[in-house]
Amino acid sequence: MASPRHGAAGMSAPVTRSELEDFLYLEAALLDNWQLDEWLALFVDGARYFIPPAGADDDADPATLLFYVADDYHRLCERVKRLKKRTAHAEFPRSRCRRMVSNVRYLAGDAARFSVTSNFVTWRSKLGVTDTFFGHHVYELTQVAGQLRILSKKTFLDQDDIREQGKVSIIP
Repeated sequence: MASPRHGAAGMSAPVTRSELEDFLYLEAALLDNWQLDEWLALFVDGARYFIPPAGADDDADPATLLFYVADDYHRLCERVKRLKKRTAHAEFPRSRCRRMVSNVRYLAGDAARFSVTSNFVTWRSKLGVTDTFFGHHVYELTQVAGQLRILSKKTFLDQDDIREQGKVSIIP
């Protein structure tokens, strides 16, 4: 039996919940396994990736607020290249991470462009210190040749600051 294709307020979704979950679980696994090139391939050319400051509202805008990350596709590609180098001291040796994704929900849109949200917890361990990041993602997705792809991703850290963690060198 196919999964229901209903989202918020009974709107019909262009993909099933299990297709969305599989896609987001794949993304998390690629990041956990430091398969950054494969992770980057989930984004379409022209995609954007944002991490507003901790505790920011969902309507935070990089034009009016300093974001931890506000990457266009070119900057995202350069971030991936940099993180894979030995000179990326914050991630060399790389952190051990584990991501949990839950509460996946279709929000709105059509087959060409639709929004999805999920909650996450990311544990990052390095040099005897384990940090926890938690929050939610808001994605704009599309389908390319029958495959889900990311048009934009916003990662909202729900803790009210990251002083304890000290940095966001990894991609939550």
